[in-house]
Amino acid sequence: MNLILLGPPGAGKGTQAKLLIKQYQIPQISTGDILRGAVKEMTPMGLKAKAYMDAGALVPDGVVIGIIQERLNQADCDKGFILDGFPRTVAQADALAKVLADLGRSIDHVISIVVDKEELLERITGRRTCRNCGKGYHVTFDPPKNAGVCDDCSAELYQRDDDREDTMRKRLEVYEQQTSPLIAYYQRELLLRSIQGVGSIEEIQQKIVSALQG
Repeated sequence: MNLILLGPPGAGKGTQAKLLIKQYQIPQISTGDILRGAVKEMTPMGLKAKAYMDAGALVPDGVVIGIIQERLNQADCDKGFILDGFPRTVAQADALAKVLADLGRSIDHVISIVVDKEELLERITGRRTCRNCGKGYHVTFDPPKNAGVCDDCSAELYQRDDDREDTMRKRLEVYEQQTSPLIAYYQRELLLRSIQGVGSIEEIQQKIVSALQG
């Protein structure tokens, strides 16, 4: 099964990807991870990517697609894959479709985890992290025993800059601008499966599995 997983920051996409890996025994392909891996392994596309990264430039779509193609050719993708973080634009979706066609493959489903913006803000702005050991908490859903103090090492808890409300609102706006055309694209292809990302982890997983089997 060849899947694309879409979802805004805080939607639980990473958690659900891990459960899908176990359920279907297929790898998760994160563009950031495979980009770093290709550079480390000095693959042909990895070397091209490194030249851009060393110059402080964005890696072009063509190189990213080439790295994804290298990854899809590996044996663990024979039964399928979960693409996470790619494509982000319609141009990337078109390029991905061509790469897959060359491999005699295609996308089976695009799962879009949908969560209300205010719910996302509550989830993310409530996160706190221990300055010493890095343990994570949430002021509402998983609070420490003593406010602002880590249960394990008694160090101070802090809010990461990425988790602040103003930063998160900007990130969500960018995600919506990027992803709206992509969602419309996959709707036209009859591949989109929209899942409400509210409820327990298990409940959301069951919604996704039901959509994939439906």
